[in-house]
Amino acid sequence: MTINQFRKFLYSLAKFLGDVNAIQKGKIGKRIGRRIAGKITGKLLQKLFK
Repeated sequence: MTINQFRKFLYSLAKFLGDVNAIQKGKIGKRIGRRIAGKITGKLLQKLFK
């Protein structure tokens, strides 16, 4: 396993654990909204600096 594969695994695990934590706290809607906003922002910035 390369370092990049291991890093991807760790980030995926952290994302999953964050989802579980949000569900337990009843804040999944806020998390989904922030994730969507982050993706939109990332795409806009990518187009801006392309």
